Amino acid sequence: MSWFKNIFKKEEKETLDKGLEKSSQGFFEKITKAVVGKSTVDDEVLDDLEEILIASDVGASTTIKIIQRIEERVARDKYVNVGELDKILREEISNLLLENPHAGTGNIDTSKKPYVIMVVGVNGVGKTTTIGKLAHQFKSEGKKVVLGAGDTFRAAAVDQLTIWSERVGVPIVKQEMGSDPASVAFDTVQSAVAQGADVVIIDTAGRLHNKVNLMNELSKIKRVMQKVIPDAPHEILLVLDGSTGQNAFEQAKQFTAATEVNALAVTKLDGTAKGGVVIGISDQFQIPVKYIGVGEKMQDLQLFNGTEFVDSFFKKR
Repeated sequence: MSWFKNIFKKEEKETLDKGLEKSSQGFFEKITKAVVGKSTVDDEVLDDLEEILIASDVGASTTIKIIQRIEERVARDKYVNVGELDKILREEISNLLLENPHAGTGNIDTSKKPYVIMVVGVNGVGKTTTIGKLAHQFKSEGKKVVLGAGDTFRAAAVDQLTIWSERVGVPIVKQEMGSDPASVAFDTVQSAVAQGADVVIIDTAGRLHNKVNLMNELSKIKRVMQKVIPDAPHEILLVLDGSTGQNAFEQAKQFTAATEVNALAVTKLDGTAKGGVVIGISDQFQIPVKYIGVGEKMQDLQLFNGTEFVDSFFKKR
C-alpha cells in the first residue's frame, strides 16, 4: 500500500472513530454502571447487558443471540470476571458481523459495464446525499458515472440531485415532473451505454405507500431497464437513516418485502447514539451493509468493514 493510501486509510479510520463516538460513549457508560460492585458476569449482569443492547438499537433477536453466546462462554469457562466482558462482547459481535455470508462485499463488479445501481428508501433518510457521495467516490476512482433522477414525484428530489451532479461533475438524465420513473430509468441506462459509462445510479421515489404499489413501481423500473441491460439493476441499494433506530428495521422489512434489496447503506451514524442498529440490521436481514455514513463531507460515506466498525464501536474514549 502506498504512503498516500496509508494516510487516507488513517484519516478514514479517524472519521469512523469520531462518527461512532456518541454510540460508543453511551454504550460503555451504561455497561460501567451495570457492572459496578460486581466481580463476575452473573445473571444480573447479563440481564442488564440485554437491556443495554436493546436500548442501543441492536434489536431483540440479535441481542438474544449475543446474550446466548456469552452465557455459553460463561458456562464453559466457569468464571468470567467483569473486566473480560468488553473483550467477550467485542468478539461475539465481531463474529456475528463476519458470519453474514455477504460480509466484506467489495464496491462494484467491474465486469458489469455499466454497473447499474437502483437506490431505494423513504424520503429524509439521506438518499440523494448518498447518491451524490457515491458518484463522487466512483468519479475519484476514475470511473465515468451517470445519474438518473427517477424520483419524479418531488421537484425537490430532482433539483437536489441536479445540484449534486453539478457539484460532482457528472451528467444527469431527468424529465419533467410527474413523468413515468421507468421512462427516466430507460433513458438513463440508454444514455450511459451510449457514453460508455462505468456506473449508473438511479434514484427512485421515496414513498412507503402500500407494499403492492411500491412493488409494482419498482418492478416496472427494473423491467424497463432490462430492455437495454438484461441483468440490470446489478445492485438495489436501500438507504436507511441510522438515527431512527427501530424505524430503520421497519423500513428494511417493508423494502425487502417489496423488492430484491441486495445492499444497504446506513446513514447519519455520526449524529446519534444508535450505532448498534448496524449490528442488528446486518444480522437480521443477512443483506450486506455496504456503506455507512459517518459525517457530512464527501468522503464520509465509507465502505462498511465489520472488523473496523467493531474496533471503533469498542474504542474507549
